[in-house]
Amino acid sequence: MTTQASQIEVPENWEGSIPEWVAYSTFISLGKEPGEDFTYQSPLMGGRLDKGGVVLDFMFTNPPDLAVNVQGVYYHYEFGVEARGRDVMARAQMAGQGISLIFIDDDDLLNDPEYYCREALNYKDHSQLGGR
Repeated sequence: MTTQASQIEVPENWEGSIPEWVAYSTFISLGKEPGEDFTYQSPLMGGRLDKGGVVLDFMFTNPPDLAVNVQGVYYHYEFGVEARGRDVMARAQMAGQGISLIFIDDDDLLNDPEYYCREALNYKDHSQLGGR
């Protein structure tokens, strides 16, 4: 099933990207409850305001050692090595905290959200940073 971003209905009060909404709503359809099983846009170690801080798109409490970030192809891969370096550092920082940070590429998410969200919940990273 191919999903077109322009055909996705996003609530007016949604503050994230369309692919993040797709992931959010897909995690819910897979039985995860916001606020109970995961939080959206979780700042850690000072978030974006502090050097070395990160903001995780999805921080899970069920399972307790999983985080998922949606990777926009343009901003995360085509924006240069600095952007990719921040993502690699975020993964290393989270590993140091005992958290597996899984990336989902936005184009994959828009094409087959259930598959990639299920894979992420099973700690499988198919992103460009994950080595595909």
